[in-house]
Amino acid sequence: MTQEERWLVRYQEVMEFLEKNHRNPSRHRIEEHDMLNWVKANRKVMNAGKMRPERVEAFGRLMALMEEYKRKNQYE
Repeated sequence: MTQEERWLVRYQEVMEFLEKNHRNPSRHRIEEHDMLNWVKANRKVMNAGKMRPERVEAFGRLMALMEEYKRKNQYE
């Protein structure tokens, strides 16, 4: 599996998680740490301007979706 394929698989996993749970991955749930770490690492790469151009648009959509679910009150 190439690096690009791994990136796309992880991207798809995070997108499906957001759409299914309507919330961001939690740092308090160990099973969600991999997704959260992947998002944080890619956010750093993007902010540094080192992300591949073909990934920037897709990752931008992911960030927009995460922004929608930011700080959701779990008791609502």
